[in-house]
Amino acid sequence: MLPVLFIFSTLLPAVAAADTTAILQERCASCHNLKGPASATLAALWQRKGPDMFYAGNKYRSDWVEAWLQNPKRIRPAGMFYMDHIKPGPKRDLVDTSTLKGHLKLNAADAKAVAAALAGLKANSALIKAEKHDASMAPGPLGEMMFDKIYGCMACHQIEPGYGGVSGSEMYTAGKRLTPEFMLSYIRSPQAWDPKIWMPNKHVPKDNMQKLVNYIIDLSKENFDE
Repeated sequence: MLPVLFIFSTLLPAVAAADTTAILQERCASCHNLKGPASATLAALWQRKGPDMFYAGNKYRSDWVEAWLQNPKRIRPAGMFYMDHIKPGPKRDLVDTSTLKGHLKLNAADAKAVAAALAGLKANSALIKAEKHDASMAPGPLGEMMFDKIYGCMACHQIEPGYGGVSGSEMYTAGKRLTPEFMLSYIRSPQAWDPKIWMPNKHVPKDNMQKLVNYIIDLSKENFDE
């Protein structure tokens, strides 16, 4: 869905692969839901410190997780809960970056171990297995129009740095960090993954779901770090 930045201890040591489950429990559980289920109330949802990770293996591309942990960059411009991190601006609400915390960079060995541990968390696999990504369904010139105008996704999500909403995660790297099947499933029914999440179910037709996902994947091919 940085989605707020999940925080690892500054004392996280290099570890062997056999210790990966212990890493998550000892270092990550205070900020992340590692076992499920998802928040059952709005109050609980608003208290999240970081994204749920009990289905990380179905959501994230493991190679991206490993690379990101070594060079973390914010995915949610306004943190996990928008209302906690905005201030009035001359034209519109602005993100108060002084209230946002950064993420610790991990060394290569630690990042590899943590990514492997997260890859093993695969709750909700039935939702993933129900999806089949069709990479041949090109979004065409209507890709951005569907994202922006037809389904209104840009009200909450950015398609490039500084362009779009800030209450949700940015989408210009989503094609690199998320599996296509997760994106399809989440578009189909956000509440199937997160019952109290505020993202609306737009009831997107099947073909348009494929085109939206492929549009998001195309976005991720641009290098916004240059």
